[in-house]
Amino acid sequence: MELKLKEGEAAEELFADKIIIQNTSLYRFTSDSVLLSRFVKGKKGEVAADLCSGSGIVGLHFACLNTHIKSVTLFEMQQSLYDMSLRTIEYDGFSNASAVCCKIQDIGKEYNGRFSLVLCNPPYEKGGFENLSYEKAICRKEITVTLKEIVVAAARILKFGGRFAVINRADRAAELIYLLKSNGLEPKRMQFVCGKKEARPYLVMVEAAKGGKEGVDVLPNLVNDDSCGICGG
Repeated sequence: MELKLKEGEAAEELFADKIIIQNTSLYRFTSDSVLLSRFVKGKKGEVAADLCSGSGIVGLHFACLNTHIKSVTLFEMQQSLYDMSLRTIEYDGFSNASAVCCKIQDIGKEYNGRFSLVLCNPPYEKGGFENLSYEKAICRKEITVTLKEIVVAAARILKFGGRFAVINRADRAAELIYLLKSNGLEPKRMQFVCGKKEARPYLVMVEAAKGGKEGVDVLPNLVNDDSCGICGG
């Protein structure tokens, strides 16, 4: 199958012989997406979703690492990023992957309680556009969706006992945990990410269970030196 790229697009390494389509003028994935896809382990028959999926890096890389899962559904509101993910799925032959173009707040009721795992690498920042284009700004800043809205959506589409894995800025850890617990998602695993061994954490990853009992396993800090495999520009 011939890979047809549009203006500004490039095919970058996803996993082994698989590629992912990126656009240099739009938001491109960074190493935090790869960290999240590796943070949680898929179970046999897992029905997974990737919220704020962009061009599909988290969900598709997760599918590559966990070939025993049943399916992964990507949810992305930007038509251009959604289109790239569709073409990546088709070119790589992902028979268990699909994509939906919609706002997180507008995910249909037919998805309520459908998923056993939800992944999300959301916008981290609050604030305006500054010098960013609208397309890049809404990937990085809470302009079209807030962290609270994401957590509410994840809780709605998860089945009881399902898991939600999310990454965010370390300084928003308290806010994240509060939102999770307020929506019936109990943190079960938590790990901070540092740029160097002795540096202060700059990211936090949390895996929470819908309806789970209290008790969280805080893992040793993960050092991310950007050599964890694939990473974006």
